[in-house]
Amino acid sequence: MSKDERDDIVQYSMSRRKFLGLSAAGAAGASLTGLGFDKLQAYAAKHGDVAKTTIPDGEVHTLCEMCVWRCGVIAKVRDGKITKLEGNPDHPHSRGKLCPRGQAGLGMTYDPDRVKTPLIRVGKRGEGKFRKVTWEEALDYTAARMNELKEKYGAESMIFSTTHNLIQQQFENLLRAYGSPNYGTQRGLCFNAMITANSLTWGLDEPGRDYTDTDYVIYTGRNLMEAISNSETQDLVEALAKGAKVVVLDPRFTKTAARATEWVPIKPGNDLAFYLAMLHEIIKNDWYDHEFVEEYTHGFDQLAEEVRQYTPEWAEQRCDVPAENIRRIAREFSVAAPRAFAHPNWRTSNFENSFQTERAIAALNAICGCWSQPGSLQPAAGEGEGVELGGIPQPPYPRVRALRLDGVPWQHPVVPLKLGIFQKNRDAILTGKPYQAHGWFIYRQNPLSSISDRRKTLEAFSKLDFIVTIDIIMNDTAYYSDVILPEATYLERYDPLMVMEDSVFIRQPVIKPLFDSKPGLWIFQEIGKRLGLEKYFQYDGEEDYITQQLKPLDVTLEELKNKGYFTVVKEHTGEHSEELHFGTKTGKVELSSTVLEQLGMKGVPHWQEPMTPSENQFYLLTGKVATHTQFATQNNEYLHDLFPENPLWINTKEAEKRGIKNGDDIYVESEIGKVKTKAYVTEGIRPDSVFMVAGFGHVSKGLRTAFNEGVSDSDLHISYTDPVSGSQALSQTFVKVYKA
Repeated sequence: MSKDERDDIVQYSMSRRKFLGLSAAGAAGASLTGLGFDKLQAYAAKHGDVAKTTIPDGEVHTLCEMCVWRCGVIAKVRDGKITKLEGNPDHPHSRGKLCPRGQAGLGMTYDPDRVKTPLIRVGKRGEGKFRKVTWEEALDYTAARMNELKEKYGAESMIFSTTHNLIQQQFENLLRAYGSPNYGTQRGLCFNAMITANSLTWGLDEPGRDYTDTDYVIYTGRNLMEAISNSETQDLVEALAKGAKVVVLDPRFTKTAARATEWVPIKPGNDLAFYLAMLHEIIKNDWYDHEFVEEYTHGFDQLAEEVRQYTPEWAEQRCDVPAENIRRIAREFSVAAPRAFAHPNWRTSNFENSFQTERAIAALNAICGCWSQPGSLQPAAGEGEGVELGGIPQPPYPRVRALRLDGVPWQHPVVPLKLGIFQKNRDAILTGKPYQAHGWFIYRQNPLSSISDRRKTLEAFSKLDFIVTIDIIMNDTAYYSDVILPEATYLERYDPLMVMEDSVFIRQPVIKPLFDSKPGLWIFQEIGKRLGLEKYFQYDGEEDYITQQLKPLDVTLEELKNKGYFTVVKEHTGEHSEELHFGTKTGKVELSSTVLEQLGMKGVPHWQEPMTPSENQFYLLTGKVATHTQFATQNNEYLHDLFPENPLWINTKEAEKRGIKNGDDIYVESEIGKVKTKAYVTEGIRPDSVFMVAGFGHVSKGLRTAFNEGVSDSDLHISYTDPVSGSQALSQTFVKVYKA
């Protein structure tokens, strides 16, 4: 091997401790309130050639991508460097405010661990050895391998997966043009129970919420004070200030529970019993909205007959909530209705019965008339609605000739195709059924950390011939990939326009891309050309793509860039219909689902017994914190300083039984794995439950801040999937805890 060839080999094998020792103070973490951004910007100036990437100083309007909420951002630029990010007051998701993640977005752009050039693996998978290559070589190699698999095994042998993002339409364009039916998104890990239940009940994915005039809100496992929903969190704070009653059902005393009017420490997996008993009480006592039920619902009699058996006393034995409290909350809610709602949540208890829980929540809102009224659930237009954009020329896609690996819809007929069942793609790789997958195209996603049971995911990777990852950093999945294509960060690129109701918002470059990173629109187009799919990518660069989208609108690209958004003025005809419409088969709110009935299932929400831990075991709960986004931000030095690891919450009495004190090293052990972490001893969790923040314990040595920091819940969680909705049931994993 020549010296030049040796220089082109990148070895990701250095431990964080060794890295810190070699780099001394230069590698010390900066904080938002301490060292500021100087260190990372100095690094970028030295290695990223900032002088060639400058955009004129000033303020640039763009969109955040530290989570999928996509708040409006005003970025301040000085001397070619981004110095500050602020919330855009004109964007409905930010309203002038950013969460800690949004403010720390600079840490992503100026991360010393960014993948700076395309890489091709030269060592064994997981060895961390890659060769630096040009974009031409990396793209040629990627397309050649994809064409090889397509010719040998068919287009269906390639799995495509991504998280929810603005460029998703071009990601889907690539997979459909390629001809694969196998598509997975992160949404399938989070929302299946909620979206499937609401689709079958209301005929839409997720109802909107009006907090302006609400008097009563119930959350179920929804920790909104630490969630990614910036604007809705602001709404909740304002509603509380106005005197709204907020009830939180959660086994853990979350930050939302701390701000709520009432915390109900419900037994995991049994929130379904609570809602069935509420339905029983409201119907038995004639507290429901007769007019709404008679005019707008289908299946009320079947629902009433089903819930007759679910008394508060019956529920108390299951959910550990006193019967008198269930009766009281049911009465309070019905009195407050319609200025009330039980939140649809994103997840409830994370059990296989969560689908039934979501159906019961939807039925509760419906029978109390909490729909399209001030302070209730709303059929509001969301992202992607309200404005008609121009389209890129779109030829017809080739016909798909294979079943999906995840069993949708042939095994799971009610799961929406756009959701799928992400974890079942991995299981299909391991079993080879209904056929063997051979490749995986991964964009802005980290399935090695996000899917439960990491060992199974690693085993699935070992069965694949080819894995390509497009990302910004060397995350765990990239570390095990064959090709890594470095994308420009959200502060360095354009993405397709964001539509919200009657306005369009732009994500645009604040600085030009550092290092040898490229925008996603360019990457997809170049891969498409090499696959012989040029006709599906008919745009001449990023700005031409946006210009084509703007054709029907009375605004230029430059005008949109200057203001950051454009509002379409619509003519009002004066006609307004008060009639409510629902996208179900009956055109009504289906308390008893006609689709489920046709499939031979019970149409109304009903009791489904959850799994329970054996003696000396705990329910393992997971969730978010306000300073991290799932599995993506632990290498951000600012956020790492604020929240560097994830100790295990354990109840004070249970800790005392085991001789465990706050800060002690402990083992957490499930059926499939064991991790060593620290104990956080607290009264703020039920004695039968423990809690761990998700997203830590990264195995990639290319993440010098996050590597080996904290522990991964994916090393403990067993894969359970609800057969109806495809929901991933994380909290059905039970663990033992003992002192190390």
